[in-house]
Amino acid sequence: MSVNPAPVSPPFVGPFALATLSTPDGPAFPALVTPDERVVDLRNALDDDELTVRRLLESWTAALPRLRALAGNGTVERVPLAGFRVHAPVEPRQVFQSGANYRQHVIDLHVAHRAPGDDRPEDERRAEAAELMDRRAEEDLPYVFLGLPSAITGPYDNVVLPAWAEQPDWELELAAVIGRPAHRVTVEEALEYVAGYTIANDLTDRAAVFRRDMPQIGTDWLRSKNAPGFTPLGPWIVPAESIADPGDLRLVLKLNGETMQDESTQDMIFDVARMVSYASQTARLLPGDLVLTGSPAGNGMHWGRLLRDGDVMDGSISGLGAQRTRCVAEVAS
Repeated sequence: MSVNPAPVSPPFVGPFALATLSTPDGPAFPALVTPDERVVDLRNALDDDELTVRRLLESWTAALPRLRALAGNGTVERVPLAGFRVHAPVEPRQVFQSGANYRQHVIDLHVAHRAPGDDRPEDERRAEAAELMDRRAEEDLPYVFLGLPSAITGPYDNVVLPAWAEQPDWELELAAVIGRPAHRVTVEEALEYVAGYTIANDLTDRAAVFRRDMPQIGTDWLRSKNAPGFTPLGPWIVPAESIADPGDLRLVLKLNGETMQDESTQDMIFDVARMVSYASQTARLLPGDLVLTGSPAGNGMHWGRLLRDGDVMDGSISGLGAQRTRCVAEVAS
């Protein structure tokens, strides 16, 4: 059930955004949403009963001018957004996730995990970490792994914390939505393959990140990140043309009203173009796929406060709207 089906105004920048909505007793449908919180049912407007947001993205070059025209057409039937359930805006086939991509976050981790016997002042160790991050941005590659579409849930849906999750944590992230098949694209052309942007909260059970039974095999992203509902997504896909600079957006996550994360995408080590290009060097990115770009400083492990039953997370990214999700402990069977 949605904890807050009404979005925060203004919901996004630009003349329109895409959403997936439903009535209480009807199927989900693709919608064009305007900033005054009015809705156009795109099945009717585009005369396609089988239409989904992903199908729109599969023909994005042709669809975008039609969507612009609909947004500017005052005679098209529009109904109030209030009363609709807001789902995740798209069902991707692939989810590319990124780790260690915010400079300050990684510096904080580097300083916090001092080597035995390293008694240097914090300022000195922080300067060393900053130099390492600058060198990484110039010489190294992004760290990208795969997530599961089945972990995605709506932007106002409850998030069930599995009984086995010992340290569930939040990770607010900017997500790029792919609009054209992309394989081995250059950094310079990568943003041409991005249809738009949305908000993701990439929840992680910190206790499950590293395998305890076989530490030599490293991280276990399947268990730590892919429980059902561990990726609240949306509420909207805002077209890329409405976002002046994806490298200058503010991310804010509040837990029960208290600000935990507050950072700009300017702090990214690898920007959206480098992320998309890097992922495409190995995989073939498909329309509707998501490229999550990492989370800034301020996770629960930093604060010593992990998620628990009843917590409410409010996540927002400038120009993209806001999501609100409530944590609910799994009922033991």
